[in-house]
Amino acid sequence: MKKGNQMNNANVLMVDEKYQSYPEGIRDKLLSLRQLVIDVSKKIDLPAQVQETINANEPSFVVDGGSPIRIDWKSHTPNQYAMYFQCKTKLVDTFKELYDDTFRFDDDKGIVFTVDDDIATRELAHCISLSLRYHQIKHLPLLGV
Repeated sequence: MKKGNQMNNANVLMVDEKYQSYPEGIRDKLLSLRQLVIDVSKKIDLPAQVQETINANEPSFVVDGGSPIRIDWKSHTPNQYAMYFQCKTKLVDTFKELYDDTFRFDDDKGIVFTVDDDIATRELAHCISLSLRYHQIKHLPLLGV
């Protein structure tokens, strides 16, 4: 498989089933986030391939040397979906420092979008890149930004 997106057959089925379980409009939004993670992972120098799996019943992207990224929609907030990051990192605090006027945040967990949002793709791609490289840059002030 190409760099940035490697899955075994069982994972492919689990991930596909999860995306199919979302309402159609939300599914399209989440698939767009998924594609952005894949695209970013192909453009940056990573020590390993990004693995897509299901973690905590949510689509999740993991890579050696990086911090996991999860995406999901919750039925109790039907007009929102989110990209989640490891809360025990400096990631979301850094994103707030950089993009507080650009994104809405769920405490230290992630970035929340509404179905009507025009996503700031360049800024979100930057956040994804920082997460995928987290363990290489976590010692740097503002993660090296």
